[in-house]
Amino acid sequence: MVSHFFLLDVKDDVQLIDQHQEYQINVCPEIEKSIKELCIQKLKIYYGMTYKFYFLLFLSLIFFSCFEDKEIFVNCSNPAIDYAGRVHFLDNDVAEIFWTGTSIKMNFEGERVSATFKDETGKNYYNVIVNNKLETIIKPDTIKKTYTLASNLPKGKNSIELFKRNDWNRGKTQFFGFKINNRPKLLPKTKSTKRKIEFYGDSVTVGYANEDCTGADSPLGMNTNNYLSYAALVARHYDAEYQCICKSGTGIAVSWHPLTMDELHSRLVPTNIESQWNFSMYQPQIVVINLFQNDSWLINLPEHKEFKKRFGSNTPADEYFIEMYETFVSKIRTHYPDANIICTLGSMDAVKNGSKWKDFIGLAVRKMKDQKIFTHYMTYNNSKGHPSILDHQKMAKSLIKFIDQNIKWSANLKN
Repeated sequence: MVSHFFLLDVKDDVQLIDQHQEYQINVCPEIEKSIKELCIQKLKIYYGMTYKFYFLLFLSLIFFSCFEDKEIFVNCSNPAIDYAGRVHFLDNDVAEIFWTGTSIKMNFEGERVSATFKDETGKNYYNVIVNNKLETIIKPDTIKKTYTLASNLPKGKNSIELFKRNDWNRGKTQFFGFKINNRPKLLPKTKSTKRKIEFYGDSVTVGYANEDCTGADSPLGMNTNNYLSYAALVARHYDAEYQCICKSGTGIAVSWHPLTMDELHSRLVPTNIESQWNFSMYQPQIVVINLFQNDSWLINLPEHKEFKKRFGSNTPADEYFIEMYETFVSKIRTHYPDANIICTLGSMDAVKNGSKWKDFIGLAVRKMKDQKIFTHYMTYNNSKGHPSILDHQKMAKSLIKFIDQNIKWSANLKN
């Protein structure tokens, strides 16, 4: 009976003691006392271990639950956030985005990432690029909100990029910061490639309506995607930092709106004449200028209010446009003494056969006698609307070929 007793599981010890009393087994008092003491000792060990196990399990669940739910907020002014483009900081808590092609990047570890925005009009669109892959598009609301950008991300390093698709005439977007959830860790921003490129242009460079497959030039913001413009394609081809100073309807001498590029190009906040950009903050090795398309249309519209404001009732002579172009390019040269400047045009009807606007550019460049100022013209797309995505790809290919044949990046790289 005793040997059988010790083979029982400890959880049965109390029952066995009770059974011992019930069946009145004849055991000497000393042995009975020893058996009871041993059973009680085993019970203490068992329940003590059980309590410790469940207590540790409880603490572990709390710990890992807190760990999983932990989040960090990365303020917009955090140096780990990498901005491309002209960004206006109201203070350390708000970054204002205006210009087409402006991007916000961050490297991190974590399973979910979100961003907090407030848009002036609710009509701006941003590409959400996760680990270098376009995942979705967001359209921030006019009230401050936090938007989930990506979830269920893999362990290890991840990257997030927000890229403004459309024109700045749809108002500004206020960006407050990122939030990382589930085992979050902020990582250093990607080291700069040192290559820098900048574009000055109109709706062609914006990528206006390039995703409108009907060819109807839809004004809806969702149909414009600067990320797939020839300008952004060229920048990514060279893994170069990218700035895009462009506005639909803009010209050299006259625009469809009140500002010419000469008046606009130096602004940080495009709607504020007092807000001036510090050109020393970004010194590109290559500058591309694609302008004159809107001038070519507006000089034939003497009744348009911008024509009257700029020219009165008389169309200027050709020399006027050549001089205006030379003046603008000279200002760009002043801002960037060492840059290669490519004066291009296209791919709309300002470059079709018989157009004089390519000649204007060529004459202005020759007058400047600057060996680092080039001309390169796009092929006419021969369509009723703005360049399509396919047209932009052709334009990018053309410009890349020209750069490869005429400009050596390595000779211009600076720390």
